[in-house]
Amino acid sequence: MTALADRRCAPCNADKPALDTQAIQNHLDMLSGRWEIDADGRLVARLKFKNYYRTQAFVNAVAYIAHREGHHPDISFGYNTCRIELITHAIAGLSDNDFISAAKIDALLD
Repeated sequence: MTALADRRCAPCNADKPALDTQAIQNHLDMLSGRWEIDADGRLVARLKFKNYYRTQAFVNAVAYIAHREGHHPDISFGYNTCRIELITHAIAGLSDNDFISAAKIDALLD
């Protein structure tokens, strides 16, 4: 399997099923330890930075990735914290795109 970060997000539609529990775990194992599945089934990372400038620079870089991939996370941030949530709204669950996006976000931090 090609590394997730080397893949591109594909257009989604409601006809494609969400990943099952085993596929989610397999994909999660390919990411850094910063990601978890929350109670609502979203892929979530909670991050901490040195200051507001670094937090904002990171958020801008994530926005650029989201724009290029056509897959957009929910992002909330403050002075030195950032929370990223990924889910594929078209299928009301997780898809390969969520994990591809997470791997590209990981690459910003590694």
